[in-house]
Amino acid sequence: MSVMQIVYWLAILGVFSFLYWLGAKRAVTLWVRVLSALVVGIVAGFIFGDAVETIKWVGDLFVRLIRMLVVPIIFTTLVAGLLSMGDPKKLGSIGSKAVILYMMTTAVAICIGLFLGVVFQPGIGIELAAVSSQGVQPAAAVVDRFLGIIPTNPVAALAEGDVLAIIVFSLLFGTGIVLAGDKGRPVGDAITSAAEAMLKVAHIVMELAPYGVFALVAWVAGTMGTETILKLLTLVIIVYVACVLHAVLVYGGLIKFFLKLPSVRFFRGIIDAQAVAYSTASSSATLPVTLTCVEENLGVKPSVASSVLPLGATINMDGTALYLGVVAVFSAQVFGIDLAMTDYVMIAVTVTLASIGTAGVPSASLFLLSTILPVIGISVEQTALIVGLILPIDRILDMARTTVNVSGDAAVAVTVGKLEGELDEETFRKVATV
Repeated sequence: MSVMQIVYWLAILGVFSFLYWLGAKRAVTLWVRVLSALVVGIVAGFIFGDAVETIKWVGDLFVRLIRMLVVPIIFTTLVAGLLSMGDPKKLGSIGSKAVILYMMTTAVAICIGLFLGVVFQPGIGIELAAVSSQGVQPAAAVVDRFLGIIPTNPVAALAEGDVLAIIVFSLLFGTGIVLAGDKGRPVGDAITSAAEAMLKVAHIVMELAPYGVFALVAWVAGTMGTETILKLLTLVIIVYVACVLHAVLVYGGLIKFFLKLPSVRFFRGIIDAQAVAYSTASSSATLPVTLTCVEENLGVKPSVASSVLPLGATINMDGTALYLGVVAVFSAQVFGIDLAMTDYVMIAVTVTLASIGTAGVPSASLFLLSTILPVIGISVEQTALIVGLILPIDRILDMARTTVNVSGDAAVAVTVGKLEGELDEETFRKVATV
């Protein structure tokens, strides 16, 4: 073993020890550790070059752990999300209006993401030689692709990881449990508990993120150069621009033109919730603050806020849908895949269904990339490489899309409150109290 090799391995062990020390310090949050791993990984790749190929397996291990969780998380969280809606008859008009509004805003978010991805082409110029373009799978006929979302054997779909089929079956199964009432409650409770357990497993896996990020970023920087990392800044800018446009045009427009209320007052009323959402990157953790802002600052009655906002924290993922749309186009551009109109439709359908089942916790959208990318013919190996590229900047993107999600929850709550006559406009127009 040469002196350079000894120095290299001592440096790698030092980095892993440093990351472990950061993890042992309770005060250092995960996203800080991930960003630290990102910076150190870039430096290590720049210094040691191709030698970092020897630690790429650490990143591959982390990606495999993420892929392991995709199917059980999608199934359990989708079913649990439907169950959280409760009895459809009990929800009545409030639930139906909220769901329709959530679906409409999600559809617009996807269109904005796809449009900006096509216009600004963030994936052009990024070459991933490690996976050849021959890995692209030929897309099936349009009719076959739509028929394929209906599983002939749900168990086989779960075993094979046919995500679209799993989503459809999960939605139908969750609906069946709700309609079964008391008889279906034991099954529903079990799946809800399983969803909570899977989220805990996801937290365990994410604790390994700093090590995976360091290995993957060092490998990318060492074998493909730091230019690839820098080009990802374009992706960050596009996602942030898309998030701002969606919030201002869609939510602001909904408040101002549809409800005839001051949109500036709306955004001022939820600024605390947005701040918490941006810092925690968790719509679930932000829910108590969102409830307070919507009720006390915007004048939405508790009968509406307490039903619409928890529902939104489960199924309203406009920021996630927008992000996944941009990443899908980004990935196609990276691997030189020409997308037809049918591909964009399939992306939109898949993103809509997948975003509904996204857990309201940091980096949950990361688990869904393997759901979206195969729809446009991207292989498992290529998907893993895209995950490795985006993972280092995912926290920055997650903060923006979570803020959009929470803002959408509040906008829909105000809209439903207005339509149901459960909105105190005098309170809405006042100066924020919290």
